[in-house]
Amino acid sequence: MRDCMNYKNPRITADGVLFQEKKILLIRRKNEPYQGKWALPGGFVEYGEKTEDAVIRELLEETGLQTTVKGLVGVYSDPKRDPRGHTITVAYRIERIGGELNSGDDAADAKYFNLESLPDLAFDHAQIIVDAMRRKD
Repeated sequence: MRDCMNYKNPRITADGVLFQEKKILLIRRKNEPYQGKWALPGGFVEYGEKTEDAVIRELLEETGLQTTVKGLVGVYSDPKRDPRGHTITVAYRIERIGGELNSGDDAADAKYFNLESLPDLAFDHAQIIVDAMRRKD
């Protein structure tokens, strides 16, 4: 039997989809990969952290907004979705419950975009947004 610690394992991230009327919240990436491109707010899940807690923490760190999870959009596991290596993301629909919008942490900017005129997006975030719109309440 092989020791599981010798295997390469994917890393886990959590991304948040926050709709406001016909707009969606995006952040401009401060760092590589995709530095300068727009993306959903989110980031790596810390050891011992639930993905739901990670997405709420990341939204606060990157956008200044206090949020709550409304539901699951999906799990995205294509090994090629992140140039840093195999990364699985759990994407959630998010609802704003407080805070003031501002950019912070890994975000150079944070703002709402009209769903009909989205910028070029990092990772597979365009697909995540399409899926979230299909599942939108």
